[in-house]
Amino acid sequence: MLFRDDRFGLFLHYGIYAVGGWHEQEQWRRGIPKEEYIRYAEKFCPAPDCTEQWLSLARDAGMTYVCFTAKHHDGFCLWDTAYTDYSVTHYTGRDLVRELSDGCAKTGMKLALYYSLPDWHCPFSVNDGRHHRLPEPNPGDTPDEQRYKDYLKAQIGELLTNYGKIDALFWDIPPDDPAETDESINEYVRSLQPGILINDRGYSKGDYRTPERTVPSEPFAGLTEACQSVGVQAWGYRADEDYYSHRFLMESVDRIMTKGGNYLLNVGPMPDGSIPAEAAESVRAVGAWYKTVCESYMDAEFVYHKDIPYGMTRKGNCLYVHLPAVPQSSAVRMRPLTVKPVHASVLNTGEDVRASVEYLPTFFGGNAAVRPEYLRISGIPVNRLTDEVIILRLEFAPSDMDDVLRQLAK
Repeated sequence: MLFRDDRFGLFLHYGIYAVGGWHEQEQWRRGIPKEEYIRYAEKFCPAPDCTEQWLSLARDAGMTYVCFTAKHHDGFCLWDTAYTDYSVTHYTGRDLVRELSDGCAKTGMKLALYYSLPDWHCPFSVNDGRHHRLPEPNPGDTPDEQRYKDYLKAQIGELLTNYGKIDALFWDIPPDDPAETDESINEYVRSLQPGILINDRGYSKGDYRTPERTVPSEPFAGLTEACQSVGVQAWGYRADEDYYSHRFLMESVDRIMTKGGNYLLNVGPMPDGSIPAEAAESVRAVGAWYKTVCESYMDAEFVYHKDIPYGMTRKGNCLYVHLPAVPQSSAVRMRPLTVKPVHASVLNTGEDVRASVEYLPTFFGGNAAVRPEYLRISGIPVNRLTDEVIILRLEFAPSDMDDVLRQLAK
């Protein structure tokens, strides 16, 4: 189940905007007229095995679910919908949601679907210059908020009825006017898929938060799924993308997961559905690291102490020390802990490191008669692991773990 067994997922921003290769919001950000933008649909050419490629990449990276943009802001639909011809089925005869849902069912991958509230194509959608809406309606549009909601519900009905189990619904761009809140839409969603999780970007409050491209500093009060793209400029395919470093992405994953959050790492497939080589390399690099350290996140609880400048998680008799920033030295000092673990190792590689409880010069407080001893973990191979986030695994005797938790609680 998401947020328990499934913590790491692949976000897929795919649509006809890939043809432009600039940005998934190109129609809006460049002011392209509707009649010109829709020509991208004629050049949209998903390869027969593209969904298999996506799922293979996700599995290789240790991911257990995917979130797919069934409809982004441009209104182009990637499933066989009866409510518009502006769809992948109309232009190519394909149903990508079907192909992806079938692939997920075959491989045991969980599936979440993304659906944008703004729509730059549907004639009923209200485009009035507000948040992620076109500056004005397209020629010939007949904006009507209720008719658009009816259209939206009809399409959601298709997505949540015809494609098997959908584990989560990712709405995007909530209304900026509280008067537009509508609890009935999420109620309708749950009536079609009992047990589905709904995010916080719809017409009413959902089940989980979705911070985007940020790592909140405060502890998570509830279910949280952060999302970040491998590229700086766009979520959809961009031909000249600026890619984040692998280490930056690892740091982001660690800071979110240490607090108990899920993580969606995004790629934007090219017009033929293939994933750019550099984007795939990013996912594989982060995934290779994640598979070595995921033990420290799964079923682990967030632990905090104001004087310990490292992230910490705990599971059973193990305390995991997370070093998302590049370590300053080959040792960490765990004041106020005075308990020595029975075993200390680098989770990334499995190699042992030294653990001691001792009086160090840095613990001197100005009184030579007071010689406090605290836990020190040393011999960390920081210069060999500069390209990844290091996580230490400290295993304590069962009888000592209670003392560790008491000291951390002070």
